Amino acid sequence: MVTAVRDPRARLVLILLLGGSVAVALGVYGNVHDPTGRSLVSLVFSAPLNAKVWLATGAFTLALFQLGSSLRIYGKLRSSPAPPWLGSVHRISGTLAFVLTLVVAYHCLWSLGFQSYSNRVLIHGVVGCFFYGAFAAKVLIVRSKGLPGWALPVAGGVLFSALTVIWWTSSLWFFTTREFPGF
Repeated sequence: MVTAVRDPRARLVLILLLGGSVAVALGVYGNVHDPTGRSLVSLVFSAPLNAKVWLATGAFTLALFQLGSSLRIYGKLRSSPAPPWLGSVHRISGTLAFVLTLVVAYHCLWSLGFQSYSNRVLIHGVVGCFFYGAFAAKVLIVRSKGLPGWALPVAGGVLFSALTVIWWTSSLWFFTTREFPGF
């Protein structure tokens, strides 16, 4: 559908609208869904919140690698040329980061729903929904040919920034106000 649109500007607008639709749909679902209040995941952790904090930290760590590896791949870091395997590792680490965020987000939406009892929680929820819209847009941008050269780095930067805010309003908050290491 997106590739059928020939004008690159119109295709980019369509991609952004689709990404925005994903974000809005998640926000609406989180708001109208009756939270179960039950734990979905705890794995080897003492509580589900601890699992979410560490899975989110893992995703954020992989996102830091994504940032560094993309800068290296596109020659923005002053060093030798990127090794040929870096592109594959970049894609694999991005996929793994996304999978980690899915586990956390599913638990947030299913168990907790969209909440706004504090500014931190409200920002976390809004940016969490925005993150998945930005992710959908970035994937479509990666798969689309002929878009402006700035589209992919901007989409990647927006995605990284959103994940940073999500991590800051959840994991970093937990580590600095509740407990560290919080296993």
